Amino acid sequence: MINVAVLGYGTVGSGVVEVIEKNKAEINKKSGEELNVKYILDLRDFPGDPYESKVVHDVNVILDDPEVAIICETMGGIRPAYDFSKQALLKGKSVCTSNKELVANHGPELLRLARENKCNYLFEASVGGGIPIIRPINYSLTAEKIDAVTGILNGTTNYILSKMAAEGVDFEEVLKEAQEKGYAERNPEADVEGYDACRKIAILSSLMTGKNVKYEDIYTEGITKITAADFVYAKALGRSIKLLAMSREAEDGSFYAMVAPFMIPVSHPLHGVNGVFNAVFVHGNMLGDSMYYGRGAGKLPTASAVVSDVVDCARHIGKTIMCFWDDEDVKQTPVDDIRHRFFVRTKAEAERKAVDIFGMMRVVVADVKGEYAFITEEMSEKEFAEKAEQLGCVLNRIRLEG
Repeated sequence: MINVAVLGYGTVGSGVVEVIEKNKAEINKKSGEELNVKYILDLRDFPGDPYESKVVHDVNVILDDPEVAIICETMGGIRPAYDFSKQALLKGKSVCTSNKELVANHGPELLRLARENKCNYLFEASVGGGIPIIRPINYSLTAEKIDAVTGILNGTTNYILSKMAAEGVDFEEVLKEAQEKGYAERNPEADVEGYDACRKIAILSSLMTGKNVKYEDIYTEGITKITAADFVYAKALGRSIKLLAMSREAEDGSFYAMVAPFMIPVSHPLHGVNGVFNAVFVHGNMLGDSMYYGRGAGKLPTASAVVSDVVDCARHIGKTIMCFWDDEDVKQTPVDDIRHRFFVRTKAEAERKAVDIFGMMRVVVADVKGEYAFITEEMSEKEFAEKAEQLGCVLNRIRLEG
């Protein structure tokens, strides 16, 4: 029997217990051992809960119990999750987590501690909820030189943009509806400003490069400036607008990662990813393109991913599963040097000035009065910013992908 402890009995933590108990036969068969939830750590009591007898309030009860081999950290945030995870790894207990903030901040250190103490630090659930993406990058694609990862990594923003596209309404209206339905937090800043997706692409980029990609260095732009008019133009172009998190590594070794809204064509694999669904698009130099799609959040999808890591740990007691993510920080290409084509909206009377400044362009015709819209040639972010400043009346601009 392998004993498991769950830190945090909230949405994901309770889901982990539910998955282990409901799918016990399948999980035990696949892990090769019987898994038993011995402890649940939480500050609260849960009278009437079927597992109330397993609840403890002192983490040391778990850390000092030699029978506990695997810990599921589902607390969220940096502290005390970092301290508890570090102490567990130092004692040779494997840790499985859904905590993207902790992984993005301390991933290399916690992985090193796991190696030094012959246990594991696994985080499948930290990026795509129930979508298996960490394991494919680490194991399934080991023969590949992965040079690009592009993802829709936040269900809240994808739901909002999908509703805006389908119903022709503005951001604030859809956000309010998303909050009422529970798809968006009361304070949605982490989602709508792109911070959540930023941490996730930092993790994927680190696994892609084998080095540390700091999320603080990633250019991040949210969806709050996207309007219903932008979708009118997108429809005229046969494109959709998605918040993309992407990383690219060129042949010369240069690298960048960014999070921003992009217009993508119907032919793009991520075009049809709508609602609360997430997807990750990976390019390898031998395989080419592959895509991973599913529910990127939610109690049971996320819990399922945590438990998949628990099974992996159970199969490797006393052995470390290799994960290539070193402490060395990746130097990113300055955002000013990144090149894109840009969709631009300006006032109708600025047409001549826009032509003079931007030169070659593709005019975009749509049913929006009083505006002139166009697509630029490919140029650097710095060059675009300089030209936009000369124009002086850019109503909005969205980068193009594909």
